[in-house]
Amino acid sequence: MPDLKVLLSRDQIAKRVAEMGEEIARDYRGQSIIFVGVLKGAAVFLSDLARHVPLDATFDFIGVSSYGNRPTPKEDPAGHAAWDSLGEVRVTKDMDNSLTDRHVILVEDILDTGLTLNYITKLVEAHQPKSLCIAALLDKPSRRKQPIKAKYIGFTIPDVYVVGYGLDYAERYRNLPDICVIENP
Repeated sequence: MPDLKVLLSRDQIAKRVAEMGEEIARDYRGQSIIFVGVLKGAAVFLSDLARHVPLDATFDFIGVSSYGNRPTPKEDPAGHAAWDSLGEVRVTKDMDNSLTDRHVILVEDILDTGLTLNYITKLVEAHQPKSLCIAALLDKPSRRKQPIKAKYIGFTIPDVYVVGYGLDYAERYRNLPDICVIENP
């Protein structure tokens, strides 16, 4: 079992998510919006964030998966490539609603390399929304491979592997209320 160390407590997360909700409510006052959550990681964040946005809002979700040939443990003994986006993306769940002429807020758990989110952004832009912005709980700019910016960012974090509050390691730990650094996976 890997060691877990709390990076962001549930109280810190709750406070910042409420602040982000207030920012979104202020920026979109009097307008309707659609939150598009990136599955699975953003589901917890989206549900908490949306409760702090007292506007006419709906939800949709998109699921994506990075794929390709990952290095073997022998080729990558530190295991960093196991959690690195390969830049090849396939849609596992498409959006159900029309985004045409709507204010879309793409909700993501973490901005990392930018590869997957740039791909998703292009998919959403093809639907011709009235506006599109990104709300990300976490930003890890040190790992960026392609430029990507979020309008709303919860926390900027160092280059560590994190789990909890929707983020996983091999589908585990999503249910943790805190965001924890996973050491010695």
